Amino acid sequence: MAKWLDNAIFYQIYPQSFFDTNGDGIGDIRGIISKLDYIKDIGFNALWLNPCFVSPFGDAGYDVSDYCTVAPRYGTNEDLKQLFEELHKRDMHILLDLVPGHTSVEHKWFKESMKADRNEFTDRYVWTDSIWEGPEGMNNIRGISERDGCCGVNFFSHQPALNYGYYKVTRPWQMSPDDPGPTATLNAMMDIMRFWLSMGCDGFRVDMAGSLVKNDEDGKGTIALWKKVRAFLDEEFPEAAMVSEWGEPDKSLEGGFHMDFLLHFGPSHYNDLFRCEHPYFGKEGKGNAAEFVSRYVKNYEKSGGKGLICIPSSNHDMDRISRNFDIEELKICFGFLLSMPGAPFVYYGDEIGMKYLENIKSVEGGYGRTGSRSPMQWDNTANAGFSSAAPEKLYIQIDPDKDRPTAQKALADESSLLNEIKKLIEIRQANPALQSNGKIRFVYAEENAYPLAFIRSLDGEEILVVINPADRECGFDLDVTADKVLYQRGKVTAENGKVTAAAQSAAYIKLK
Repeated sequence: MAKWLDNAIFYQIYPQSFFDTNGDGIGDIRGIISKLDYIKDIGFNALWLNPCFVSPFGDAGYDVSDYCTVAPRYGTNEDLKQLFEELHKRDMHILLDLVPGHTSVEHKWFKESMKADRNEFTDRYVWTDSIWEGPEGMNNIRGISERDGCCGVNFFSHQPALNYGYYKVTRPWQMSPDDPGPTATLNAMMDIMRFWLSMGCDGFRVDMAGSLVKNDEDGKGTIALWKKVRAFLDEEFPEAAMVSEWGEPDKSLEGGFHMDFLLHFGPSHYNDLFRCEHPYFGKEGKGNAAEFVSRYVKNYEKSGGKGLICIPSSNHDMDRISRNFDIEELKICFGFLLSMPGAPFVYYGDEIGMKYLENIKSVEGGYGRTGSRSPMQWDNTANAGFSSAAPEKLYIQIDPDKDRPTAQKALADESSLLNEIKKLIEIRQANPALQSNGKIRFVYAEENAYPLAFIRSLDGEEILVVINPADRECGFDLDVTADKVLYQRGKVTAENGKVTAAAQSAAYIKLK
């Protein structure tokens, strides 16, 4: 187990949009290095870096054409190695984004696989044996090469699916995960992991981790695949961390991942909290967290109570958390996010309340997601301090609002969201029960009701967390004795067998 995950708090960086040091309008690795002290000072001790490898950028780097080379627009492999070193000097860690499910059509593997004559890459991708038959359940590429057949794609039409085999083989062209082609694909991916871990990377966030083996309804084939990866890591890189984009913690943790993300799609009800018509964390108080809690508890129990289920504030694939909330509501949101088990993940700019930019032009396959990918707002200078480039050269436009939030303003304002997050992180890090491995027991999470309350515990320490986003006082019966209030926003009391929470309040109350 990567022990550093026990108290990890992640900051996600979208490299295109963080900080540009060479004036080309695109963020770069040297820009990230220059801002590490800002990140650490808030309290973050780990990074997740979105793909930074050579790519035609049809999907913002999730269409990789060379897994082992940093894209020139971001810098060099030496720059990335320096980032690893600078992080480690600060006792910080980093996950790179691994995209094992597909490549770009420009990857040399795919170009070789398109040839009619058999070669070592013929079976590297999911190909049918006839141009007239597409792989069932997948979109496909056809008619672009001399090879007869269709190639399945995982997402956009320029992202051919790598071949890890079929759990249930139903067609002559389908292969078992143990056949030579799928085995070679997995070995190549482990070689890529070995390359970056040897350079100093601390692990990977794995894109679409649950989708590699096809026709695998129960995930058994994909779990078996990741167990092989886990065995490799345990032997060669036992401290390497693995975080999955899977959304089914019982499966991902069985496969050897340390943590799994709750996703903004699928059955988690995560959107009920932050992104729906009446989000639970809205002050109107018309939300419902009960289904989220029910699903969370089921996942938690399935995963053996490991608690390593990550709840992100936002990320590059969803609307920014600020889209539905004002700053005071966001403070309550973070009171929740920074008190849950597993490692918190905070998307760059969320700490200052950056806005989702409405109806802006799609960039690099972003479409509606582009509004969450705008450049970080550092100060009130040109381009919000992100870049010295002419505005029209920016990767994505800057928020045009003259009163847009900036890091500079947030740092100077004691009442800012950033400083509230900093305070919450300090409390989390001072109390192991609030960290990744602390157990959780919900004590109030009723249908269409407020507040939300749970007890975090570890090694005899117990902390009651009470969250009331609603614009009215709420309470519930609970016979506990408060020892010490660790954090309080608004008034929350626990006395005489009742917990009472003022409007828009949050508290961490130590019980023992």
